[in-house]
Amino acid sequence: MFNEELHEDEKDPKVDLEIDLLLQGIYRLSGFDFRQYMRSSITRRVQHRMKVEKLPSVTRLLEKVINEPAFLEKVLNDFSINVTEMYRDPAFFHSFRENVIPVLAELDEIRIWHAGCSSGEEVYSMAILLQEEGLFHKARIYATDMNEAVLNVAKQGVFPISKMKDYTKNYFLAGGKHSLSEYYTTDEHFAYLDPALLKKIHFAQHNLVTDQSFNEFHVILCRNVLIYFTVPLQNKVHDLFYSSLTDGGFLGLGIKESLRFSKYGEAYEEFCGFQKIYRKK
Repeated sequence: MFNEELHEDEKDPKVDLEIDLLLQGIYRLSGFDFRQYMRSSITRRVQHRMKVEKLPSVTRLLEKVINEPAFLEKVLNDFSINVTEMYRDPAFFHSFRENVIPVLAELDEIRIWHAGCSSGEEVYSMAILLQEEGLFHKARIYATDMNEAVLNVAKQGVFPISKMKDYTKNYFLAGGKHSLSEYYTTDEHFAYLDPALLKKIHFAQHNLVTDQSFNEFHVILCRNVLIYFTVPLQNKVHDLFYSSLTDGGFLGLGIKESLRFSKYGEAYEEFCGFQKIYRKK
């Protein structure tokens, strides 16, 4: 019953106004701006938090956000998208290995930015790929996310052992050349990635909505993040990516994302179009 009522409320102007005020309050209090995130996604996360906390209205949730700093952190974590896995969408990594790596091999140094890296699984996937292709020594990987809590997880390079079977399958589908187990040790509960992989990875907090460029990159990967943004916000982020890429640099997006309808649609060529790998003209 609770979920059904909330579902109907999604179209209620009063609830929509309450969510506007909530997002404005979060921005004023934290500096994190979710006002141009897809409203359907934000609404689902608000509903989830209301259900967990047994709150009768969005206004009551806003009151807790204003008066309880720890609760504000809970809501910020709710709004952060943290779905990831090693070699997610293996065909993307296979195509990157086969098509992009030969171009990167010609460079004296390689700078890669994983924007919205979450807990780091795809970052470590790229580090292993570069090592197998003999490019790790001249690469520098920057991994950023707005969520400090998940960044702290990413920095550890420790993942549940229960996930490694699926990750191993992804690794081989992505063109892995050895055995994924060569890159980690285990105990009864966790897999610990080789600390050597961390030497070329720099984790930092960065908000795509409000922060600026911090380097010039040969590759930017931002996969399955922009689908949660409105079109104007997507274009704002693409401004950031375009100014941060070298000429001839590569942009990798998620399988459901595209440059086709963005204002930068003509600024890139579809290098591996089906896998959403674009090259800056």
